[in-house]
Amino acid sequence: MVDQFLWVIFPYICIAVFVVGHILRYRTDKFHWTAKSSEFIEKKQLVIGSLLFHLGIIPVILGHISGLGIPKEWMRAVGVNDHMYHLGAIWIGGFFGFITLLGMFILTFRRFSIKAVRKLSSASDMIVNTLLLIIVFMGMYATVVTNAVNPAFDYRDTISVWFRDLFLLRPDPSYMMGVPVSFQIHILAAFLIFALWPFTRLVHVWSAPLSYVGRSYILYRRHKVN
Repeated sequence: MVDQFLWVIFPYICIAVFVVGHILRYRTDKFHWTAKSSEFIEKKQLVIGSLLFHLGIIPVILGHISGLGIPKEWMRAVGVNDHMYHLGAIWIGGFFGFITLLGMFILTFRRFSIKAVRKLSSASDMIVNTLLLIIVFMGMYATVVTNAVNPAFDYRDTISVWFRDLFLLRPDPSYMMGVPVSFQIHILAAFLIFALWPFTRLVHVWSAPLSYVGRSYILYRRHKVN
């Protein structure tokens, strides 16, 4: 029953809360759909941490999409054998994972250590920072340490199959039985952050100002006062 809850019921609860929560948040709380930046309090650590985190997280997300969403047979069909894939996952994924972890550590340290930032932060801000740090750390630990200790383990034969089957509505918790604990913690924490997402500042991710790049210039004219 525990395995059924952790690897079937809990993920579906998190997905449902993620979807319904966003709809309700957007319909009822549009004016607080924001990142609530504390840049005016402290800027140096925010800029460094945010830059590192965002530079790292995008390749990390793309790596997760390819590793979880694309079957290993498809990779082999296009010429990417298992050895090549694991080298890329460990070295390239490890590099960008470290950048993400460093950025997340700076952002979390800033939020907890600077008194003015801490006072401005809500409970959800503190939880999100801490949980994201745990998720990234466990992901790095699983990638570097667990793979080194247990090189025979291939998450594409277990986690990836389980993950894809969730969205095919045929979840099988048996795939997660022999998965190392570091991977399990990483996965459960990730689903938890998705459940919390609609009720935190993370909603700003969906409001990236992409139109800003193609905006028209704003022209200013100096008005001379006599």
